[in-house]
Amino acid sequence: MDIFIRILQLLASLSFLVVLHEFGHFLFARLFGVRVEKFYMFFNYRKSLLRAKKFNGKWHFRWFADNVEEPVIEIDSSDADEPRYRAMTEAELAALPEDDWRRYPESTEWGIGWIPLGGYCSICGMVDETKDASQLQAEPQPWEYRSQAIWKRMFIITGGVLFNLIGAMIIFGAMLSHWGEQYIPMSNAKYGEQYSELMRKYGFENGDKILLIDGEEPLMASEAVQMILIDGHRAITVARGSDTVDVILPDDFTKEVLARNGDLLFDIRFPFVVSDVVSGDAADKAGIMAGDSVVMADSLPLFAFQDITEYFAGHSGDSVELTIVRQGNVVKLPLQVNEHGKIGVYPYPPTHFIDVETKHYNFFSAIPAGIAKGWNTLVNYVKQMKYIFTSEGVKQVGGFGAIGKLFPTYWDWYQFWSMTALLSIILAFMNILPIPVLDGGYLLFLIYEAITGRKPGEKFMERASTIGFILLLALMIYANLNDIYKAFL
Repeated sequence: MDIFIRILQLLASLSFLVVLHEFGHFLFARLFGVRVEKFYMFFNYRKSLLRAKKFNGKWHFRWFADNVEEPVIEIDSSDADEPRYRAMTEAELAALPEDDWRRYPESTEWGIGWIPLGGYCSICGMVDETKDASQLQAEPQPWEYRSQAIWKRMFIITGGVLFNLIGAMIIFGAMLSHWGEQYIPMSNAKYGEQYSELMRKYGFENGDKILLIDGEEPLMASEAVQMILIDGHRAITVARGSDTVDVILPDDFTKEVLARNGDLLFDIRFPFVVSDVVSGDAADKAGIMAGDSVVMADSLPLFAFQDITEYFAGHSGDSVELTIVRQGNVVKLPLQVNEHGKIGVYPYPPTHFIDVETKHYNFFSAIPAGIAKGWNTLVNYVKQMKYIFTSEGVKQVGGFGAIGKLFPTYWDWYQFWSMTALLSIILAFMNILPIPVLDGGYLLFLIYEAITGRKPGEKFMERASTIGFILLLALMIYANLNDIYKAFL
């Protein structure tokens, strides 16, 4: 069930983002009078789940139908290596039956395909993944993409990226307006932080409280992680008991983190206090009650949630003796840890013990805050890209499995929209990369045309798109195989 919920969230998020991206292309195309032949969510190889088109003043629908042939006619190609086509003339279109959808090329066909891997917007007169150069043999028409001025074509090409970027900012703004911004200030972490094995290797101790990073005070944990991993700050001042200690991380620390599959650097420590007990489970049978505070496991004095859960994980299937404090009295209770390292309790969250700051936004203040959050997310993502070109970074490239794990195993609207906004930023950046078949590749060819005054040939564009598609397909296969390898590892 957990996997199903993750898959459902992933499909819903990606479907929304693909439609948003393609609608950016569609809107600018229609704004400049360019016809859009098809707009599809998901790919529709040979068949479509749903096809819809408006003509003669009303909408027409077809369910589970074969795709409509293009309104073109094959011309004499005996002297050519492959078939050649021309668009139907107005007279040939008018001669088609009234219910033939090809008779109305000025109207967009909307649909849902059956392969849930993206979608597309087929723009008239443009060589892309939906058509090749052989389908553009006729003279350019005023309503075609190839007939437009360069600046118009640039807007049509970058419309998807702009919509993804603006869409993410709108999502962030709406979230801030609805939920506000809640966080635990680093200064409020009165129990200190719990550090990863790698952080402890370089001198941190569990319970240390981060004060400064290169002389700057981080506001929250996510900001501290960004300063260390992305911005490259390495000198960290911590409070350890009554002392102040400086810890220096190595220059290649980020690469070491990547080599360890991006382990969490630290977490906010908080006490292990029982909120509720699972009826019939080990804790219930041992007599543990809501409100009990764990202070020792066997002979080890442990109070932090992280330390105790780690101890349970290392004693799966064993019997342990817990020392708890109940209404001021110390009680010792033996119990059995199950094979998953659990005892059957729900602990209080860290926000029960540590003061949380909440920043509220109204509609007008949420707009600039959403724009700023979207822009900062983009900047931080771009900064991280440099690590992709390292041996450690390449190993972290993930596919649909890695993306799916970004979503929780339960449906949470806050997490869903947070991840959707992040993926929208990623989709915008990845699409603007100068790779043929991506928006950035087409933009590169337009810049070349603007500088040289020469338009790349349709055949060249077709071959470049094919090469770009093969490269992207290879990358997608590698990323998903990487997910499978990690799963088995």
